[in-house]
Amino acid sequence: MSYYDIDAILTDAEKVPCKFELEVAQLGYLDNNAAQPLKNGTTVGLPLWLAELLALANRAPSSAEEDAKSFVSLNLPPSLSNEVMSALKADPRAVPLRDQSHNFYALGTRMLDLFEEKEICAILRHTFVTRAADISLHAGKAGATDDIGTAAGEEFLRGLEEWERKLFKKAHDGVKGTKEWMEGVKKH
Repeated sequence: MSYYDIDAILTDAEKVPCKFELEVAQLGYLDNNAAQPLKNGTTVGLPLWLAELLALANRAPSSAEEDAKSFVSLNLPPSLSNEVMSALKADPRAVPLRDQSHNFYALGTRMLDLFEEKEICAILRHTFVTRAADISLHAGKAGATDDIGTAAGEEFLRGLEEWERKLFKKAHDGVKGTKEWMEGVKKH
């Protein structure tokens, strides 16, 4: 990914739930309480880039008996919750991933860099492969007719997240290019 990749920037800006492991003065506004410090154990949503830094950084122990701890403990975002994973296991095509996150697979990949969740990895892989077949089918239909904007096509595109939209565009352009090439071959 490029430094200027807008999808990577938007993925890093996704909010993820974090539980603070210490009291922090003058951050109470994160919990809608500006006059108070942010209390130990408070859960707030932070951008992924900041949450990752705070979760991986260790603070100095307050006593000789205490081990170094991170500032926050990171949790999976709602778009990767058990409910969503169960729905994806049941039927990956029935879940509008864009409603979960515009960059669903990118967020999943970034979270899997931080968590060792083999089940989530398997579900995301199965979901992508299953949905890719449908995307290819719809792209082929749209490419054959030179029309992406039919009502059914627009409804289908509405549920696709960014990686899937890119896949659709490439498949559509491929079918369209093949059709143009075949027409050129027939003329000669």
